[in-house]
Amino acid sequence: MKDALSQGEFGLIDQIRRQFGDLTHEGMTGIGDDCAILSQGHGRSWVVTTDMLVEEVHFLRAYISPFDLGYKSLAVNLSDVAAMGVAPCASFLSLALPAGLPEGWIEAFLEGYHALSVRYNVPLLGGDTTSSRDGLSISVTALGQGEDTHLKCRKDARPGDILFVTGRLGDSAQGLHDLLDGRLDSPFIPIHHHPEPAVEEGVWLGSQSAVHAMMDLSDGLASDLRHILKASWVKAEVSVEKIPTRVPVELAVAGGEDYQLLCTVEAQDAPLVQQQFEARFGRPLYPIGRIVEGEPVLIWRQKGQEIHPDWKGFTHF
Repeated sequence: MKDALSQGEFGLIDQIRRQFGDLTHEGMTGIGDDCAILSQGHGRSWVVTTDMLVEEVHFLRAYISPFDLGYKSLAVNLSDVAAMGVAPCASFLSLALPAGLPEGWIEAFLEGYHALSVRYNVPLLGGDTTSSRDGLSISVTALGQGEDTHLKCRKDARPGDILFVTGRLGDSAQGLHDLLDGRLDSPFIPIHHHPEPAVEEGVWLGSQSAVHAMMDLSDGLASDLRHILKASWVKAEVSVEKIPTRVPVELAVAGGEDYQLLCTVEAQDAPLVQQQFEARFGRPLYPIGRIVEGEPVLIWRQKGQEIHPDWKGFTHF
């Protein structure tokens, strides 16, 4: 594993994929999407995702309330399920708890987790607890299920598709910057601490046959879009001025933790999908670019002119 680790997070993931790929059976789709897919038969499948949140890497415990941390821990996993185009149905929670947590901290954390569980009727069915000698670690596994025809994978983008995002980008990243800079009255900090997964939007987009590929934006557009391009072996052109944001564009494309959905839509059906999305959810579905033929390269354009910024998303290593 050492050589893979030296190549960063995705080198390690590729190593794991190669080493365990021979164990994937028919009816299973493993590493490469927001969730694994397990066929139930009869045209339906389970989707399964696992995310880990580690203190000082994914959150600063001194700055986030236990309620918000519990809520966020589930939210980031429900976002992965939504990105597959189906509804969540259960979760599992594991905690590695350090000594010295304040009285009532665990209860408040569970209240936050429970609040989002109730909102989407997602029961907590199990997990594990242990002690930690160095900070708090949280691992959540979420399950969803739905019709196979509704599943959206990263490999299904097609040349000619229009690229859309479901909401503003960069608010969370701005919140983290404001937090670290001591601007504690910033309106962006609550957005960073309390993300709202696009569960209903994901299920609706999953039901639309014109929607081809989809994923959630957790590491930033500059990083996440490249996963679709590589999986589908296509190129993308993104118009910077069309990216919905109210913060500096670099934060919007590279900051991460937006938990909006990114999808590609058949061009001839895109106007109707936009219209119906806005009628259903009361806000726009934002077109930001298009998929074109070619090797998996992300092209940035500013008012039609190609630009070459050094924008990269969040990396865990």
